[in-house]
Amino acid sequence: MIPIVPGIAIAEDEIEEVFLRAGGPGGQNVNKVASAVQLRFDAARSPAIDERLRLRLRRTAGRLMTADGVIVITARRFRTQQRNREDALERLIELLRRAAQPLKPRRPTQPSAAARARRRTLKKARSEQKRRRRPPAPE
Repeated sequence: MIPIVPGIAIAEDEIEEVFLRAGGPGGQNVNKVASAVQLRFDAARSPAIDERLRLRLRRTAGRLMTADGVIVITARRFRTQQRNREDALERLIELLRRAAQPLKPRRPTQPSAAARARRRTLKKARSEQKRRRRPPAPE
């Protein structure tokens, strides 16, 4: 089990890894070794994730989640397969932790009396400036 936050842990068999050839530096070795990792986690069918977390995860994951609810993370930052596997897993855990954090409730605020007075003064000054630009009224 991979712990995410207290009360939420995902099983290792829920994560699928596919290895790909990565571009970038590596010399002749780059065309022979599949060092990039594509990690897939089916969040829609995971028993560890409840419906509320699933909805927040959909918002948090964005393009990383497919329409079927599968999170796809591709890691090709490092030259070794092992480091890319660790990187992909860390990114998945971080994504799940961000989604598991409860949203902070929005508290509506109102401008202070001084701020309202400042706004009125500035509006009046702007209005007066524009009024002075106008051509004189015909007599």
